Amino acid sequence: MKIFKDRTFIGIFCILISLFICFGITPIFNDRIAKTVDIVRVTKEITEGEQITGDMVKVESVGGYNLPHNVIKTSDNVVGKYATATLSVGDYILTDKVSNEPQRDNEYLYKLDGKRQAISVTLKSLANGVSGKLKQGDIVSVIAPDFRKSGITKIPAELKYVEVVEVTTPSGYDTNTNEEKIQDKSKDEKELPTTVTILATPEQSKILAELEADGNIHLSLVYRGDKAQAQKFLDAQNKIIDKLYSSKENDEKNTENEVVE
Repeated sequence: MKIFKDRTFIGIFCILISLFICFGITPIFNDRIAKTVDIVRVTKEITEGEQITGDMVKVESVGGYNLPHNVIKTSDNVVGKYATATLSVGDYILTDKVSNEPQRDNEYLYKLDGKRQAISVTLKSLANGVSGKLKQGDIVSVIAPDFRKSGITKIPAELKYVEVVEVTTPSGYDTNTNEEKIQDKSKDEKELPTTVTILATPEQSKILAELEADGNIHLSLVYRGDKAQAQKFLDAQNKIIDKLYSSKENDEKNTENEVVE
């Protein structure tokens, strides 16, 4: 169109756009930045599991732009509660970083719902457990060399994706919850993990027990990160187990019916 080739029109149009940005959008943006809200900040380092006292936090006014929706804004919602993670000086506190109840030893064992079990397997060498780098919440695959004396190394279908709930050292300390104790035991050398506790269904537990008896288990790290993404792996594993064992149940029922007939 000829109108868009007219330099005067283009110049006027650009000026109008600039005025709209300067006097329309910019003030709104500046207002949002300038608007302040009260939040709770950490004034003394708080270790995981520690009860929060009044001298550990203070309320400050900060710019409200881009703050997380679950940031805590009053000290009453913090003082007297327990930190679920280590908090550094200057941190603001999110609702999922505090708990009404103190943490218990082996906290993960209190979350079992009856559908899954906690079962530990032995790491015979550093290489068997990703060089001691496994952490709580990791999704791993269980590799079985010479699976059931078949001469074949495989990942059993039931153990393609399982969740690590704890990693434990020879002295019995859990590496994810007793880091200071593990390091204090030896200033020069950190204890290496010897067992990994896995969250498993009864079917998975039976196979893990077999592999433990055979004494040859290797773990490979599949995923570490966002819980929602990790759950997708576990959901995929659940579908595999449902398919495997629902078909076995149907076969058993069919066999029973044939015998009765």
